Amino acid sequence: MSSDSDMRPVGVFDSGVGGLSVLRAIRQQLPNESVLYFGDQEHVPYGRRQLTEVRKFSEGITRFLLGRGAKLIVVACNTASAAALQSLRKAFPDVFFVGMEPAVKPAAENTRSGVVGVLATPATFQGALYASVVERFASNVTLLQDTCPGLVQQIERGALDDSETRAILESALRPMLDQGIDTVVLGCTHYPFVIPLIQEIVGQNVRVIDPAPAVARQVARLLDLTERVASPRFGTLRFFTSGEASRFEELLPRLFDETGEVREVFWDNDEIRIK
Repeated sequence: MSSDSDMRPVGVFDSGVGGLSVLRAIRQQLPNESVLYFGDQEHVPYGRRQLTEVRKFSEGITRFLLGRGAKLIVVACNTASAAALQSLRKAFPDVFFVGMEPAVKPAAENTRSGVVGVLATPATFQGALYASVVERFASNVTLLQDTCPGLVQQIERGALDDSETRAILESALRPMLDQGIDTVVLGCTHYPFVIPLIQEIVGQNVRVIDPAPAVARQVARLLDLTERVASPRFGTLRFFTSGEASRFEELLPRLFDETGEVREVFWDNDEIRIK
């Protein structure tokens, strides 16, 4: 029998709509879990911001989600994970956090050519988390990196396959292909939404790794350790954005298979309030 605490939602946040790629995987893995999703669209993209600023945003969003009953927090943003995951775990020691880690390990283990491309934001590449993953798992692999300037903004606009988006990806991927990549790692949660375009550019012989399914499996493992109880019901979804709710609602059908209530919020210094 389920208790009230078993019905508490999972909290998921990102700088914008990118974390919907992670939410999609969570829904596939855990359809009975209710989820609160927060997109900080007032501040998107995080990748160009100072790490201290991203930590402040991440702590404020975490407090907001915990205040609405979240039992676990998924930091569905590579930049926020790189900047804030360690500090979040210190600030909220009783909370389980699941963050994003660039999927360099599986890429390094499975590459045939020994050359792997990584697409991520500047903050992710500069973070200690990425450096640690590279040191531990990719010392014998050539990693080619690109920050894909402007790609997050294109995806936030819903421009998944227009000429500008294609040009950004061509500029990043063509030089990598010339150097022999056989694997592409997506180090930003926005980027899975343009996998069809990436695959079109690199060809079917190049593997594109989306980290979201691995994150969803980690959420399932942690919930099994805590309070998840099997339920016949389908979990509810609630969305919050610090941008325009109407714009978020317009993007949902393009990026996600479900809809739900979208509430607009605003930042009041370091606190988040619902409009």
